[in-house]
Amino acid sequence: MSLPGSGRVVVVTGSSGGIGRASAIAFGRQGCDVALVARGSKGLEGAADEVRQAGGKPLTIPTDVADPEQVEQAAARVEAELGPIDIWVNVAFTSVFAPFAEIKLDEFKRVTEVNYLGFVYGTAAALKRMRPRDRGTIVQVGSALAYRGIPLQSAYCGSKHAIQGFHESLRCELLHDKSNVHVTMVQMPAVNTPQFSWVLSRLPHQAQPVPPIYQPEVAADAVVYAAANPHRREYWVGGSTAATLAANAIAPGILDRYLAKTGFKSQQTSDPKPADQPTNLWEPADGESGRDFGAHGIFDSQASNRSFQLWASQHHGTLAAGAGAALLAGIGLMVKTR
Repeated sequence: MSLPGSGRVVVVTGSSGGIGRASAIAFGRQGCDVALVARGSKGLEGAADEVRQAGGKPLTIPTDVADPEQVEQAAARVEAELGPIDIWVNVAFTSVFAPFAEIKLDEFKRVTEVNYLGFVYGTAAALKRMRPRDRGTIVQVGSALAYRGIPLQSAYCGSKHAIQGFHESLRCELLHDKSNVHVTMVQMPAVNTPQFSWVLSRLPHQAQPVPPIYQPEVAADAVVYAAANPHRREYWVGGSTAATLAANAIAPGILDRYLAKTGFKSQQTSDPKPADQPTNLWEPADGESGRDFGAHGIFDSQASNRSFQLWASQHHGTLAAGAGAALLAGIGLMVKTR
């Protein structure tokens, strides 16, 4: 799963924790120069240490991706200190766990500005530099929730749907221009990240990802693969992602009713929400708590280290050849038995 040559300059937003941090480390393992763009100082320091230990060269740039000027300044600094940007990965996000009626409008706006406009600003900064050179790759980290909304996450789901539409539109424009700049999107399943310990939650119990849960390294492998193979419009990670998208395409109304019945309980554990849980909506969680959360959340015991669906998404040709061979063998057997 190696990139075409080490020494690539990679920007990863939201790299202080979760998928962004695991992805930054994975790029470091490939020998890349990795610009770590996020808000939290503790998380950035920890991520830089891990990228360095993995074999990469880190550059930490404290940035709020909801501010377009900060994003543009971050991109300029990367090129001044590391060189031309080869790969830009948009990961940074925040969320609010609550029914829509309990989300304040300024909170909803903030989630949209970080999750959606943060991706737009990052993409704009990358394209400004990549298009004149006619090379480069932008990876948008999405979610199964880019296609299928679920209860208690209206702000997050809305932003991921917006990213999906933005991605499709931009990809069409780049194809029209016959540009050698590529954009691809990776649709993620439930992942064991620290978000469930730091997002603003008005739920009575501890928030949790809907099982099955995957470790952030599985997501990171998908991001690195997508960066190395960006001609595909998107990649799906996890059988649950494939199943959700298929069910939503075939019977969305039935899925509405199923999620209305199960979606509240499945997103909470039986434990009460910690009274001292930090929130990262307006300020970085590590600033409030004074600790580095790392890439993993609190669900290690339930999370898987592998995804067959990811392998299948990366090996369509192999699967098609295998299916074709099986079909020919079946036809041959039928002919022999007649």
